[in-house]
Amino acid sequence: MNTPDETVQIMTVPSCSACRAEHHGHVVVSGSYGGRYNAYNAAKWRVRGVVMNDAGIGKDNAGIIGLEFLDRIDVPAATADAQTCHIGDGDHMLAHGTISHVNRIAAALGCRPGQSVRDCAERMRAAPVPTQMPSAITEGNRHVLRDNPGEPRLVCADSVGMIEPEDAGQIVVTASHAALSGGRPDNAVAPDVCAVFFSDAGVGMDGAGIARLPDLDRRGIPAGAVSADSAPIGDSRALYHDGVLSHVNQAAIRAGGRAGMRLKDFVDILTAAAGSGG
Repeated sequence: MNTPDETVQIMTVPSCSACRAEHHGHVVVSGSYGGRYNAYNAAKWRVRGVVMNDAGIGKDNAGIIGLEFLDRIDVPAATADAQTCHIGDGDHMLAHGTISHVNRIAAALGCRPGQSVRDCAERMRAAPVPTQMPSAITEGNRHVLRDNPGEPRLVCADSVGMIEPEDAGQIVVTASHAALSGGRPDNAVAPDVCAVFFSDAGVGMDGAGIARLPDLDRRGIPAGAVSADSAPIGDSRALYHDGVLSHVNQAAIRAGGRAGMRLKDFVDILTAAAGSGG
């Protein structure tokens, strides 16, 4: 094992989008899932290493695909097993997480599956500051798939951060996980949407990947999560077209939703009910 630089800190963030200049040259443990865009958000600040959440890995390895992206610019990266810690909570991951996957650069530092997140992050402190900048990746896409008179629009947004005030009264499919950032209630779904859907991110420890569903229930908003194995986290249109609901809140059940139903079919039910004034 290389000797860690004593000036290098291990810093936590709820999401890679929260990385800033103060994270430059340090190791980051992020609550984000290990996708390419999240990996890019950490690497553009030239962190020495990053640990993300594997989000249950899921279809097309969407929960860990960012590790390969970071290998190409010599940034050590790893993911924590979502069953051992809370996605969306970097502090909980550092305290409780177990590593599930590492990239080639991290392995060269002695990082390996089965380690604690803290041990892995400690080893990343010995990495040099990266000299290469990552290829630019723009945030995911936002699409309006349906916009018929008398019906709620169907909005597909690859990130929960792309929900806009104008989405009030509309059906929104977001490809983010349904965790509460840091485990605390938030206003990521600020408008009173007609319904909203997420990836279940493998559900994870203590149901962290679907924690937002009961929070939305208290607002009377139908909400559900699609199995990460049925559609890749991060791709909202894939969630809509291919996703199978794994969890729904009580408001969604009252509206006709249930686990095991294709998301597309439930959206049809919601659209028909709203169009008929039901």
